[in-house]
Amino acid sequence: NNHGFSVELFHRDSPKSPFYNPIETPFQRSTNAIHRSMNRVKRFYPHSKALLNPPQADIISSQGEYLMRYSIGTPPIEILGIADTGSDLIWSQCKPCDHCYNQTNPIFDPSNSSTYRTVPCSSRLCESLVDSSCDGKTTSQHSTCVYGMTYGDGSYSIGDLAFDTLTLSSTTGTQISFPKIPIGCGHNNQGTFDSNGSGIVGLGGGSASLTSQIGPSIGFKFSYCLLPSLDPHITTTNKINFGQNALVLGPGTVSTPIIQGPDGETFYYVTLEGISVGKKRLDFVNRESKLVEEGNIIIDSGTFLTYLPEDLYTKLEAEVASQINLTRVRTEVLNLCYKAPVNKIEAPTITAHFGGADIVLDTGNTFVSVSDGVACLAFGAADRNGAIYGNLAQVNYLVGYDLQKKVVSFKPTDCSKV
Repeated sequence: NNHGFSVELFHRDSPKSPFYNPIETPFQRSTNAIHRSMNRVKRFYPHSKALLNPPQADIISSQGEYLMRYSIGTPPIEILGIADTGSDLIWSQCKPCDHCYNQTNPIFDPSNSSTYRTVPCSSRLCESLVDSSCDGKTTSQHSTCVYGMTYGDGSYSIGDLAFDTLTLSSTTGTQISFPKIPIGCGHNNQGTFDSNGSGIVGLGGGSASLTSQIGPSIGFKFSYCLLPSLDPHITTTNKINFGQNALVLGPGTVSTPIIQGPDGETFYYVTLEGISVGKKRLDFVNRESKLVEEGNIIIDSGTFLTYLPEDLYTKLEAEVASQINLTRVRTEVLNLCYKAPVNKIEAPTITAHFGGADIVLDTGNTFVSVSDGVACLAFGAADRNGAIYGNLAQVNYLVGYDLQKKVVSFKPTDCSKV
């Protein structure tokens, strides 16, 4: 009815997550998140063009940091998927499983769904996928479209592209169903996958993503408000909002344009003009042209850290270090670390200057605890001059995507009260 709805969204390390390990310390969780973040950079910036076909990414259990429940089929079968703004396809393990990894929950059986239909190989949707092929089997007059996802550690998912009904459970208790949504039905899935998860919910900007497919009924709008991810005392969940519920308005709201990227519509590129440490501004300029390039950074819900080109990161690290009078320590995970807990670091305010939107970050957005009494700057240097605005920097901001107006909006918000 176009009034919008909200779906529960929870961090993979929260007590509500099946991935939650009560034995792990908060520092182990942060270290694991940092390593997942480092792997995920390869998803956006592979080292060579030879890695682009098939596309590269980290393992599925690390594709994103936040999870959502959804159902596919008629009758609906509940699935736990990773909410990922850095990919498009919604996929899950399916029967018959030629080669499947161990999955705790029941595997989806398309033969039990009255609304399941495979997608012809000749369809425009099949042609829009980066890696697709034909299986040689006939369904009506056409071969079935086969998708393939290959990941940096050798993990992969291969299966049939199909249409089926996708159902979301709103936070109001209402079941909302969307017919004929493209899904990947994975019959051959191997690698370092987590048995608690079933697949991915692609929230990117490409034609096969959930946000594009249900776009007309939600006004092509969605938003989320992320809680601190590594605090085990937080028992409330995040929400991902669709439609009118996703509007980001009111005092403090700032917006920046979404820019078409060089590699299609999947990733949400925005323009970072510079970054300030206290009163010292560091401009984000191209090394050759010395100009700010449009669409120079990807905003991503699935990457924990924020990554900058090496030369800009080096300047940022040096400036932050010059404004903090604490004992530095060496760690194996990040470069700039101090012997002090995060809440005891008197760090300078860091401000991200996007085109038309200045985002003021506090210490909780810019530093992360990696061991007892040791906190590190939560930024890193990306390969190939790439840049990613990660989810720690987005904590306690309401972040809204309007794909019609092509803008991302930010509003400072206590996400525990949303």
